[in-house]
Amino acid sequence: MNLNKAFVLGNLTRDPELRTTTTGQSVAQFGVATNREFTDKSGQRQKLTEFHNIVAWGKLGELCHQYIKKGQSVFVEGRIQTRSWDDKQTGQKKYRTEIVAENVQFGPKPFRNETAGQNQAQPETPKEKEEILETVQYPADEEEIKPEEIPF
Repeated sequence: MNLNKAFVLGNLTRDPELRTTTTGQSVAQFGVATNREFTDKSGQRQKLTEFHNIVAWGKLGELCHQYIKKGQSVFVEGRIQTRSWDDKQTGQKKYRTEIVAENVQFGPKPFRNETAGQNQAQPETPKEKEEILETVQYPADEEEIKPEEIPF
């Protein structure tokens, strides 16, 4: 039995680019960066970033293009595929390894400063988080669920 499965949890390095093939099939391409932290032989903390090329076909590609943006976290599940082609300028064979997405889970959207129109870091302090939560409108007519009423 063989298995080709990849799981990547990271941040988008660029907005997904959506194209359409000559047969009318939609395809989105984007990059995801993952970080790895470890201690080297000398006891120093090291941080390495790995960049992954992601391809999402069909409706999944359209959804990625519509809902995720640079900097947002995503969880991608798919298979690893390497494709090759001949470079017309140099005549050399080129290779590209990518993850063909079968499932993409969108993480929280980056905090957006509406006045400046720029993405900014998530609020750091509890006060900043509280100020954002105060702007959220919760429906008043919903009944509160009590833990003792849950049947399991």
